[in-house]
Amino acid sequence: MDHDALIDAASLRRLIGRAVIFDCRFDLTSPAAGRKAYLREHIPTARYLDLERDLSSPVAAGSGRHPLPQRAGFEQRLKELGVRADSQVVVYDELNGSFAARAWWLLRWVGHFRVAVLDGGMKAWLAAGGPTESGEGSAPETGSPPSSPAPTSQPPDTGQVVGSDEIVHALSDGRSLVIDARAPERYAGTVEPIDPVAGHVPGAVNHPFGSNLGDDGRFLPPEELRRRWLGRLAGTPPSAVISMCGSGVTACHNLLAMHIAGLPGARLYAGSWSEWIRDPDRPVARGQEPPRG
Repeated sequence: MDHDALIDAASLRRLIGRAVIFDCRFDLTSPAAGRKAYLREHIPTARYLDLERDLSSPVAAGSGRHPLPQRAGFEQRLKELGVRADSQVVVYDELNGSFAARAWWLLRWVGHFRVAVLDGGMKAWLAAGGPTESGEGSAPETGSPPSSPAPTSQPPDTGQVVGSDEIVHALSDGRSLVIDARAPERYAGTVEPIDPVAGHVPGAVNHPFGSNLGDDGRFLPPEELRRRWLGRLAGTPPSAVISMCGSGVTACHNLLAMHIAGLPGARLYAGSWSEWIRDPDRPVARGQEPPRG
């Protein structure tokens, strides 16, 4: 059975030694903490993917805090870590999937669709009595060697990224819906712990990524996610949705939730708020979203 969205701890346990597993734990306030946690304890055979070194490119003038990695370099990195065209890949973080979803989206972006997020992350794995190991992981030999340098199983998803200029156009033409995944207080601009400017893109609406989750940090059932997302979209087709956040990370959580809900096709504003505010001429809105209707 292929897993292309979520996987539970029991199912992953049966795949140890056959799946390629990546630990994506990270802390924005302490960038070394994720790797330290990995070295201390991780799921057997897991390798570590660092948000800033593996899942992002270096910050450049005009970019957001976590620019997308170069496609060819990311594909090569996956190949080095054992991903083959037929590999089942599983990604996880500490709990809520906020960083693992970035890895999930990136693998699909380069054409590898057999990738799933461990629902509930490391916390769920430990609660289920899953075994762990420490130190550097040693990925198993899985699948057959790739026939080309890229570890992709389908053509890359090249149309799923938009830039700041496209956001301006999308908001002016009225046909697209820009959805901000940040917490309500960051969207409103009343609290901003990371970026130098508070607020949101004028015209963007708010759907905090945490609303995809239950109290246990696991994703809500597909039918509940679908109900919530259909209410948020209010008739907008998923293909007209653009997902953003602070730097293009938790925006992927919303894209994963829409996929689970059977509403695929939304695009990612990869630079997100941290790129938008690089240009002081771009407008900034503050306050809560006005009521609809």
